[in-house]
Amino acid sequence: MNRKILILIILGIMIVFSGCRNKKEPIVDENNNNPNEIVEEEEEIEEIDEIQVIVDNMTLDEKIGQLFIFGFKGTTADENVIRAIEENHIGGFILFKDNILDAKQTVELLNHLKNINSSNKLPLFLSVDEEGGIVSRLKDIYVDLPSARTIGDIDDREVSWEYGEIIGQRLRELGFNMDFAPVLDINSNPNNPVIGKRAFGTDVDSVVNNGLQVMEGINSANVISVVKHFPGHGDTSTDSHIGLPVIDKSLAEMESLELVPFKRAIAEDVDAIMVAHILFTQLDAENPATLSYKVITELLRDKLSYDGVVISDDMTMGAIMENYTVEEAAYRFIKAGGDILLICHEYENQEKALNRIKEEVEKGNITEEELNEKVYRIVKLKMKYALEDKPVEQYDVESINTRTKQFFNRINP
Repeated sequence: MNRKILILIILGIMIVFSGCRNKKEPIVDENNNNPNEIVEEEEEIEEIDEIQVIVDNMTLDEKIGQLFIFGFKGTTADENVIRAIEENHIGGFILFKDNILDAKQTVELLNHLKNINSSNKLPLFLSVDEEGGIVSRLKDIYVDLPSARTIGDIDDREVSWEYGEIIGQRLRELGFNMDFAPVLDINSNPNNPVIGKRAFGTDVDSVVNNGLQVMEGINSANVISVVKHFPGHGDTSTDSHIGLPVIDKSLAEMESLELVPFKRAIAEDVDAIMVAHILFTQLDAENPATLSYKVITELLRDKLSYDGVVISDDMTMGAIMENYTVEEAAYRFIKAGGDILLICHEYENQEKALNRIKEEVEKGNITEEELNEKVYRIVKLKMKYALEDKPVEQYDVESINTRTKQFFNRINP
């Protein structure tokens, strides 16, 4: 045999055996423990999903309750509010102008809600519509802020961010933790009866450049920003509080206008998105966006790759109540891919919707997997902001008003 070939064969055999000898053998200590196995066990422990553990330890009623944010009447928590918390483990509340008298009463009300909820596993979302400008529930507490349109016209990223930060600080000071703002609609229709100056502008750049900065500013105060109204309320000529707006635009048209701010918000890890009560005939000819699987799941979830919390606009608005029962609409929103139902008015409506969701879960029409996915997203958001039902003990409205006045002086030299 050729000597070179023989040497190569011997070297090959040596390499094989050397590899076998170098293969790690289990090492045991004097107690016959394998350190490698111990390390692997520790890694497994570290990889436990804390959110999933919380979800797995929740009862069915606790999970269903998290799918709702309720409004209520009056400036104190009545028996319906107490029942919603103690029996239905409701996920949160929204306050309107009628719930708010002054700073002292607002803080006491929010503290009371937290106290009632203290025996529940999860803290409450305590939300409000505080956009600045004409949509402000805190007008009797804080100095007015300019409209979003004014901020868009200034078009300065630092100004927009500070505007959002001031809004967030206003809410946080009183005990709120969620704001249904900013508006990311592009006010492209001059006859729009509901958006107008609530939008940062009539073009994509104005809304994107300023709206996202406001969103980040709100977040900086540890307040959850819920952007709205997906997939776009800017080209409507009907107020969805009264009736159902209809928009006849192709997806391609919307991708170049209405959807752009929401795409950018998703890229910036937006916390939550509110869906509008609008019928987009070329996306879904039968269902308004809030009830549309094609809009919420196929467009928002799948095409735009959004896996955050999806919240409905108020399900007691005319666009829904004039065309559906509240309980049917609630079920259809959940099946379309939504997570949280916002039901602002009348406890009877809230009870009907909650009971319908319970029935559909019990029948298996809403599967346990679907329910758990929604609750997982909600718990994840509450944990992200480390929400807790801790009462506000001290608050300083005047210092925030002083800062607001300084902000005005800065943008109006």
